[in-house]
Amino acid sequence: MQMKTFFLATNDVELTSIRFNKQRRLTGEYIVNEGLPRLLDLYDRIGVRSTFFVTGDIALAFPVIIRMIVDRGHELGSHSYCHDDRFALDQLNLQEQTNQLSKSRKLLEDISGNPVVSFRAPALRVNRFTPIALHDSGYIIDSSISPQRADMFFSFGAIKKLNRLWAARYPGYVQKNDLSKRGDYPVFEIPISSLIIPYIGTAMRIIPYSLQLLRSLLAWESKLTGNPINFLIHPNECMVEKDNDSRARRSNNPFVYIIAEQLRGYMKTKNLGESAIRLYEQHLLYFQSNGFEFITCKDYFEYWKKTKEN
Repeated sequence: MQMKTFFLATNDVELTSIRFNKQRRLTGEYIVNEGLPRLLDLYDRIGVRSTFFVTGDIALAFPVIIRMIVDRGHELGSHSYCHDDRFALDQLNLQEQTNQLSKSRKLLEDISGNPVVSFRAPALRVNRFTPIALHDSGYIIDSSISPQRADMFFSFGAIKKLNRLWAARYPGYVQKNDLSKRGDYPVFEIPISSLIIPYIGTAMRIIPYSLQLLRSLLAWESKLTGNPINFLIHPNECMVEKDNDSRARRSNNPFVYIIAEQLRGYMKTKNLGESAIRLYEQHLLYFQSNGFEFITCKDYFEYWKKTKEN
């Protein structure tokens, strides 16, 4: 019997402007009018059911986003309450994290009328308290770990992500104080696909040909092991912000400013808008033609449980 293979299209929805490197309400307006409709239309054309991780603050400012996602048949997940660096989970204690996660989950459920069980941390920044905070806040699924990803020094919270180099590549329950390791704590981790290079929209836009090679390697691994493909993209990548706001500086550390802001910011603005949609469509069609099933995080977890029971 041939092993089933799955592709998880996972989307982070937040007020972070790629061009201006800060949180902006105007970015939310671009998402509502340009970025999200393009992404949803692409999924409709190909027949993709996906998971959208949405921050509480953008849901509060633009509740229409929630209806756009849910009405198209996609899963709604949480991306914490705010993407601002001041609330990065790796800087918060257990109680502070629980407050952020609970507030986000309640807001999303109140707006959508649907249970929210899946979570992804902003900037994938977590610490030893995060598994407990997730469990205490009512989440079942997490997707914040990208194993063997070597570009961490281009991102915020890089030093605290070093353990990702040894993270498990396969989905499963986690250890009580470590999302990157497998154990018996009742939080289910679905890793973001990566192998040195992360399989995400940013890399797709910056190094499209290298990502085609990575795509082939990940597809081969998936067919061999059964590990799902988990691709991360933002509706912010599917739009072009054309106003003249100023770019914000987020760090006073000169090294972080040059590497994680200036250089990364320059690269991250490549192939935004329609170009990103065209590149992403090629990846989705590749996996569709290779027999992968498009599935949400929640539905994949239910499938995983059934296979373990049998």
